[in-house]
Amino acid sequence: MNFIAIDVETANADMSSICQIGIAIFRNSKLTGEWVTLLDPETYFDDINIGIHRIRPDNVRGAPRFKNIFPDLSKLLQENVTVIHTHFDRVALQQASMLHNLTLAETTWLDTAKVARRTWSEFSHKGYGLANVCRKIGYEFNHHDALEDAKASGEILLAASRETGLDLEGWSKRVNQPVDLSKSSGSSVKRAGNPEGIFSGEVIVFTGQLQITKHEAADLAAKIGCDVGQGVTKKTTLLCVGNQDTEKLAWHSKSSKHRKAENLIARGQKIRIIRETDFMKMVDFQE
Repeated sequence: MNFIAIDVETANADMSSICQIGIAIFRNSKLTGEWVTLLDPETYFDDINIGIHRIRPDNVRGAPRFKNIFPDLSKLLQENVTVIHTHFDRVALQQASMLHNLTLAETTWLDTAKVARRTWSEFSHKGYGLANVCRKIGYEFNHHDALEDAKASGEILLAASRETGLDLEGWSKRVNQPVDLSKSSGSSVKRAGNPEGIFSGEVIVFTGQLQITKHEAADLAAKIGCDVGQGVTKKTTLLCVGNQDTEKLAWHSKSSKHRKAENLIARGQKIRIIRETDFMKMVDFQE
């Protein structure tokens, strides 16, 4: 597997206050490169943060600023799979980029906290912090050093892949599925919509192969105000179809829900048929 793992430390509670960044480069499932630097966050250091990572203002005097290392950072992120442990580091990089009016390079993010939760049952709901998971896989490291934490994240992914047999493509799908797949099948996706949501009053039904599970899609739909139905009825106003299913033109290639919706539309019912991509844009619109 080819990917990079990244970790940052911050000077205070502001996520943009990055004072250290570390990147571990993995090629063919082996650590092949390292990149680490202290950064001058151009702001104050909180004693709480110093107590965690031991980086002090004196340590970063004369160090580069985030905007100085941004071109090199972008090259490493560009069109790569970027591994993090929890969303903190991704948000910090985005916040720092926004602070300096910079646009973070496109990359595919993979959270090893989510990976660990889906690999080892003891971490499914709690205890999936970096140190705990590394203790499980027998990996020793110096916690709260950005490079050490980045390497640890990469090692978690490799251990999880050995345990499950999943590669990067497999993990990119698995982390978007429920932690316990056995509990997701067969249960109803019906939901009552959030009355404060901007799509309150809509009744949506999902059909076809989605990139996320229908239970996750139902939760998102309810959050933005939609009531979620199990099947197409006279109350249905939206039918969300998996992207690949919208490309199937033959009548019998369409699901029974899809065909029923089209029959109701032909008889005058107002049902809008949308792709999963469009549905996710609706979710983004709410946020």
